[in-house]
Amino acid sequence: MFSPIQKANPMDNELTIGDSYYIRTLSFNYAGRLAAVHHDVLVLTHASWIPEDDRFHVTLSRGTFREVEPYPSEARVLVNRAVIVDMTAFPFQLPTQPK
Repeated sequence: MFSPIQKANPMDNELTIGDSYYIRTLSFNYAGRLAAVHHDVLVLTHASWIPEDDRFHVTLSRGTFREVEPYPSEARVLVNRAVIVDMTAFPFQLPTQPK
């Protein structure tokens, strides 16, 4: 289905399976636990779409969001790597309730 990662992208060395990340794409934001890295997609579990974060520095320092839309708990969310603007480790409890 997806091609396995080739480790040709330097960013791949910074990613850790099982860690949580906050990802901003061209049009959406996500928080979730990294389950797999493929050449063209990242796979998240325990993921939420974040329609509106807090002030950016507040989100990154406190782990808070203004609006949260969780995926079903068993969902595996695929994020296309071509549209990722930036991503950062998210060392907070992942949101599980709509807000």
